[in-house]
Formats: sequence, structure tokens, C-alpha cells
Amino acid sequence: MNQLRQLMLEELHRRNFAATTIRTYLHGVEHLSRYFRRPPDQLGPEDIRKYQAMLFTKLKFSPNTVILRLASLRFFYIHVLKRNWSIAETPYPKKLRHLPGVLSQEEVTRLIDAADTPFHRILLMTMYATGARRAEGAHLKVSDIDSKRMVVHIREGKGGKDRDVMLSPRLLEELRAYWRGLRRKPKEWLFPGNRWHTSSHPVTTRFYGLHVRSQPNALKTQVAMNLRVRCSSETLRRISVPICLLAYKPPWMSALVCYYLLRSPQDSLLQSGLLETVLLRSRFRHHRPR
Repeated sequence: MNQLRQLMLEELHRRNFAATTIRTYLHGVEHLSRYFRRPPDQLGPEDIRKYQAMLFTKLKFSPNTVILRLASLRFFYIHVLKRNWSIAETPYPKKLRHLPGVLSQEEVTRLIDAADTPFHRILLMTMYATGARRAEGAHLKVSDIDSKRMVVHIREGKGGKDRDVMLSPRLLEELRAYWRGLRRKPKEWLFPGNRWHTSSHPVTTRFYGLHVRSQPNALKTQVAMNLRVRCSSETLRRISVPICLLAYKPPWMSALVCYYLLRSPQDSLLQSGLLETVLLRSRFRHHRPR
């Protein structure tokens, strides 16, 4: 098993898979081997069929978790053992799509105010204002806060992709107040680790102190919902604003639609932020309207 594990690890690294994906794939193959108490290269399609049924009936795994397990086994048999893989014999279960948990603005305010320390408070505020995921918020650097362009650079987000998000003036003000109150200024990471937050490593993704696992995701979801509430709670015209960001290509067309849909004075800040964010992502520089 050690030799097969090393081969699989090499194949995963060759394809530049994320560290979380590598751990998930390795764990899936190891769990299959432990369940049958045999090396995985001695197991065939009938064993995988029994294993898949066991994941549902005995372990009560969700369909999405079973899909990950099958993906790991598929990778192992195709790329490591060089065997054929029949989708007809090992069908992927139907995915379940649940509505995301969304916090109201009052709940978000209570959550941020309940933070034990200023460190946790400003971290939660940053997550809420930028819509960053847990790992993205934990790995923000001081240099990622661009106050001149009013954007926050998120490096290597989901899928290893970089992106820029809007930096609200309120968040910038809170970050500056927090920075002035620090006795020892961090040199690299915006939110350093250890008890005194002076480490040379970023804080871990379990820093929130929240007992509900979905709360960080709920904060991220609330950002999108908040745009709809603040910008479009009264008219159908404004409800369509987040949709227009996804519906048009090239991206500059989405920016124009947002501009003409959001023409009220109180939306001037949102206009500039949406326009800059969309145009920053645009690769159609030679096709912008004149």
C-alpha cells in the first residue's frame, strides 16, 4: 500500500491538485482498503459497488460525499493502476442542492459584536465586507489591502484563482483603527497566528470560535444577499442587479448594465465599485465601448 500511495501522491502532484484535494483522494482510497482489509489493487468493480452501497446504508454519507469518494477511486484506478473505469457500473449519485443559510443584517451585527477580542471582531468584519472564505480571510496579507484603488486582493482562492473584491470605506476605517491599536505591527500576514497574534504564520481556519460550522459560509452568502437587499429591495429592476453580473459577456457589458440599473444618488459608491470590479476582471480591453 505504501508504494501505491506514493505513486498516487506523485500523480496528484503532477496535476497540481490542491492540498485539500490530495488529502481527500488519499483518504478515500485508504478507507476502501481498510474496509475490505485488502490492498486496493486487489479490489474490482464488484467490491466498489458494495463499498458505494455501504457508504449510503451503513455510514449514512451524503451524496456529495459519496461523489468525492468515487472521484478518488476513479483517479486511483485510471491514473495509478491504468485500468478501465465504467461509469455504468459505478454511477454517480444524484447531487442534493440545499438553500444556503443566510443571516439577516441584525444577526450579522450581533455576531460581530459578540466577538471576544478586537482581533476576532475585525476578522469577522473583513469576512463579511469582502465575502471571503475562511481560508481566504485567514491568508490575507497586509499588502493585499489596496486603499488607493479601494480593492482587496484575494490570492489563490478556490480553485487556485486570484480575484479582487470591493473594499468598503467603513471596513478601511475599521482596519486603520485596528492597525493603530496594535503594539506590534504585523509585517506580512494581516491576521497572524498564535495566542498573541505575532506569529510569522497566518491564523488557522478554526479561529472563529463559532460552534455552528456554517456561520462563515453564511457570512459569505450574506454578502451576495445583502447586495440584493440594499440595492433591490423595492423594485424588480434592482433585484436583477446581481444577475446581470453573470449574464453578460464580455464583462464590460455587465458593467454598463449595472451602471444604468443603479442610477440613484445613494448607489454611487456601489456603481463605482461594481464597475471597477467587473472591468478589472475583463480581458476584452480592445472591445470596450468608446
